[in-house]
Amino acid sequence: MKLLNVGYGNVIVASRVIAIVGPNAAPIKRLREEARDRGKLVDATQGRKTRSIIVTDSDHVVLSAVQPETVSLRLAGADGEGDAV
Repeated sequence: MKLLNVGYGNVIVASRVIAIVGPNAAPIKRLREEARDRGKLVDATQGRKTRSIIVTDSDHVVLSAVQPETVSLRLAGADGEGDAV
């Protein structure tokens, strides 16, 4: 099982990640609020500004203070793949 560092000592299981997106689009803001209402929101920002939102296959939404590009590069390394797009 490979773990993905989402910043500040927080990790998630890499194989469960479906999407890594920026937090500013209106549909993503709705996704975040719906996850909070369902109790499926995980805040891994340690009090910092949310820079990326990670969606998992278990319907959890993880907030991260790390840029989406950085998280995707880490995910590519965790999966053992080449360069991330």
